[in-house]
Formats: sequence, structure tokens, C-alpha cells
Amino acid sequence: MRKRGYSNLKGWKSGGLGHLTEHNTIDETVRAVLCDVLGLKAEDVAAFDADTELFGALPELDSMAVAGLLTEMEDRLGIIIEDDEVDGELFENYGNLLKFAEEKTANAATCASDEEE
Repeated sequence: MRKRGYSNLKGWKSGGLGHLTEHNTIDETVRAVLCDVLGLKAEDVAAFDADTELFGALPELDSMAVAGLLTEMEDRLGIIIEDDEVDGELFENYGNLLKFAEEKTANAATCASDEEE
């Protein structure tokens, strides 16, 4: 699959970004995942705001694509997404997806620091 626009983001490292807590970096990573997995244009995804509808509004985002998005988010953000955490609200709009990614990343960072102690 051809990478589009967001693949070489500052701060992106193979193996995840679980240590990141900055909103902008997580936002950029989630946008990159949308571009790369769904094949969306970077400029279109850059225009997404919190209220931009996703599932049902983007023909590229079907049930099979959801699995790919979740897997790629796990890889790039260094998080684990449990099946019971995924519901229709998650992909309702971009704001919900970003908030979920931020919360999961913060939790992953907290768990990692707890393990170091």
C-alpha cells in the first residue's frame, strides 16, 4: 500500500509511540493512520475536525477497514485495544477517535512508568 503524506511524521518510530502524551503528535499519528490505511489524501484528512463524521460518511471506512485501523493504531501508538473497548461511538466522528487514542496512549504511558518503578 502506498503511503501518503503523513508517513514520515516527526516523532514517528517503528515500534510505537506509547511514550508520547502531546496532543499534536497523537493527532498527527491518528491522521497518518487514516491516510495510510484508508488511502485518503493527506489534505482531506488534515481538514478533519472533531465533528467530522467517519463511519458511514467515508466509503473507505467499512468493517474490514476498522480492524486495520485499530491494528495500525496499536502499532504506531504502542497501545493495546481490547475488543470490548470498540463500539459504534468510537468511529462516529474524528473527535471520538482522537480522544480514544489520547486516553489509551496516556494509560499506556502510565502503565509503563508504573512497571519501571
